[in-house]
Amino acid sequence: MKPIQYLLTAAAMLLPGLAMAQANASPAAETTDDPPESSVEQGQTPLDEAFGPRDRAAWIRETRRKAWEDTTFDVQARTFYLDRDKYDNSESTAWALGGSAGFKTGYFRERVALGATGYTSQRLYGPDDKDGTLLLKPGQEGYTVLGEVYGDVLLNDDTHLKLGRFGIDTPYVNRNDARMTPNTFQALTVQGLYGGENGAPEWRVGGGYFDKIKERNADDFVSMAKDAGAPDWVKRGVYTLGANYKQGNASAGAIYYHSNDIISIFYTEGKYAFPLGDSSKLTFALQYSDQDSAGDNLLRGEEFSARQWGGKAELGYKGALFTTGYTRASGGTNMQNPWSGYPGYTSVQVEDFNRNGEGAWLLRAAYAFESVKGLSLYALYVDGSDPDALTEYAKDEYNLNAQWAVAEGALKGLTLRVRYAHVTQKDPQSTDLDDLRLLIYYDPPSL
Repeated sequence: MKPIQYLLTAAAMLLPGLAMAQANASPAAETTDDPPESSVEQGQTPLDEAFGPRDRAAWIRETRRKAWEDTTFDVQARTFYLDRDKYDNSESTAWALGGSAGFKTGYFRERVALGATGYTSQRLYGPDDKDGTLLLKPGQEGYTVLGEVYGDVLLNDDTHLKLGRFGIDTPYVNRNDARMTPNTFQALTVQGLYGGENGAPEWRVGGGYFDKIKERNADDFVSMAKDAGAPDWVKRGVYTLGANYKQGNASAGAIYYHSNDIISIFYTEGKYAFPLGDSSKLTFALQYSDQDSAGDNLLRGEEFSARQWGGKAELGYKGALFTTGYTRASGGTNMQNPWSGYPGYTSVQVEDFNRNGEGAWLLRAAYAFESVKGLSLYALYVDGSDPDALTEYAKDEYNLNAQWAVAEGALKGLTLRVRYAHVTQKDPQSTDLDDLRLLIYYDPPSL
């Protein structure tokens, strides 16, 4: 049986009762004039969503629960098929089945909570000579790992201290949850979320030390320095400190990462939104990243420097969102993203468009259907220029994405997603790359 037939068979097994559930659902989906929320790519974290949960009210409610009776259990099932035909005509293909199961207690004495999450990804299909999808361990091997074990200390109603192994989201250190399992980190962090109620300014503040990382397709934790590319004997972590301020339709922030003798990264971003009526909004955003070698230059054995700036404009109208963006990298070497999805505005499904000397334009259109609640589509195009390196070439990328997140009924929590990317490299042979991804997530409400 061919891989795609296996996938369709699994989909049929994972979706029992779909027709019946839809028949029992409300006959007419609710209409909305709200545009899609953003054009942020899967695996990325904007600065104004860093340092804590995105829903502040839910966070505060959670901190007031009693410990045992408010312990929650979260289970998610995933299946993911990825097939990539690369520039050199080699192929990476795998189909995996897995997911996660975890819990978090309430706060003992209204101060300390405990949590843990286990992850697994097992091979359903994956020829040994088609490795490299990052759905499985190298060698097309399945894995199971206890990715989170942590304590969460509530210093006050708005400030958390977290210690152990857990996931976190900031622009350059984040879960990058775009495969079967996310990045998680061995770390100590302090995060605060202040204000933001009744029109008051909102401050998000965070800092900490990240000692180790478990990569997306790994079952062990390694030094942050090793994961960045330093020799195995180098043991260095990453210190980080940042803040974001939001008032009304404006936000601005900055964050700094430093790994002794490895790399320093500074990132800043600002946004402003102009309401254009009850159902439309125009948003402008600017970003800047600066990366430099640090200390004894143990990452590359020599000094390096790189930077990238970018701008983005988004127009939301009812169910549609139109985006245009531009980025430009410079400084002498390519930008790096060793511990996360890359935050650049032109970083898309396959390419990051962050090579030294490379400029890139992005055009994107998205639509959330009113007639089918939870169904959305987007298409985008990125036109990249030649980087400075003579052995590298300009690239263009097209993406198509269709997603249906079941919002109600017996299958609430089920998400179906199809992603396709085509990349053309403007080398003398005009080589190209095709990337197809089929995803099914089932994330039922917490128990």
